[in-house]
Amino acid sequence: MLQRSSPTNLRNLFFFSRYGSSFSKFFTSQAASSLRPVSETLTYRGEEEYADLNWDDLGYGLVPTDYMYIMKTSENEKFSFGELNRFGNIELSPAAGVLNYSQGLFEGLKAYRKEDGRLLFFRLEQNAMCMTMGAERMCMMSPSVEQFVDAVKQTVLANKRWVPPPGKGSLYVRPLLIGSGAMLGLAPASEYSFIIYASPVGTYFKEGLAPINLLVENVFHRATYGGTGGVKSISNYAPVLKAQGQAKSKGFSDVLFLDSKTKKHLEEVASCNIFILKGKTISTPATGGTILPGVTRKSIIDLARDFGYQRYKKLKTEQLPELDQVEECLIPVEELIEADEVFCTGTAVVVAPVGSITYQGKRVEFRTEDGSVSQNCTQPLREFRWVSLRTKWILNANLYIPQNLKRSPEGTN
Repeated sequence: MLQRSSPTNLRNLFFFSRYGSSFSKFFTSQAASSLRPVSETLTYRGEEEYADLNWDDLGYGLVPTDYMYIMKTSENEKFSFGELNRFGNIELSPAAGVLNYSQGLFEGLKAYRKEDGRLLFFRLEQNAMCMTMGAERMCMMSPSVEQFVDAVKQTVLANKRWVPPPGKGSLYVRPLLIGSGAMLGLAPASEYSFIIYASPVGTYFKEGLAPINLLVENVFHRATYGGTGGVKSISNYAPVLKAQGQAKSKGFSDVLFLDSKTKKHLEEVASCNIFILKGKTISTPATGGTILPGVTRKSIIDLARDFGYQRYKKLKTEQLPELDQVEECLIPVEELIEADEVFCTGTAVVVAPVGSITYQGKRVEFRTEDGSVSQNCTQPLREFRWVSLRTKWILNANLYIPQNLKRSPEGTN
């Protein structure tokens, strides 16, 4: 039983006795023994214990952690409750909607460890709302924002020992929403599964924090008008692999895609959004159904508009011009030639400076030295994660009380 008398136990041990049922139909018989509910298998390891990992050599590959979260629904039912299980394989029918018709979405977010031991999330509710909007576009049932947030917090706390030490990286959290119900004809699935797993990560690009080099792709396209480029559908990502692989074989970090209609305007990089600085104006391609409205992208726009770039430049130098405006607009690819700086944003990359972009054989280089806009945007964004100038953007996992243990208002059950 959960010891309600101790706030520490409430925060750290709630997931031990979460739910007693196992989703036996969801797992293979071989995996079932390792995917028992947490209440059957979990041994608490202590507040400050870290996993046995070389934290100074984290890349961006999958490092399996201890637990994952599972919640399911069936036809005409809403998501109700889920549970933590040991990380492992899952079973799906060959006729599952996600396997046959790509009815699936994912989100990406990170948990950071602060020096005092707190685990912080950045704008977690924004990721939840993105999944809700994506589910509507893909004709899927989705968990509520509250259920999403609740499940992410449970997953991170259960895998607390895998959150890297301060300054060594972060715990990347991957929520998945998939059509797990079986069907033959083209139609929405009859059953949906919400799954969350996590992995400790370092920097996304092999360059680390060094500037990246992009190649403009003018044959293949990431998204088309009227498609699903504006949501994190799983169907958006495999189509970029051919162009990305060709670019990387030539020594580039990633691919910058153009719009599919005119092939004249910037859209986004395979894994992140893009910004350019020209004079006193920061610009980023406007979302119109083909560009993902990323949470980090939105945050950079909000920060620059709310506070003015001149406030951030004081972190590094007083020699940068004040910012006149931030634009979301069509950006002709030719504007790259005249840009002073270019940088990318995303959950994985945070803010990555672009050292060069090659278009039709011509290489254009950009400013990346100390005091650049990308560095001055990175610093306050990271400080928002640690210091929280905007408190509402930060959630502290250590203060979490699971939904089923929250007290009801007086007079209610």
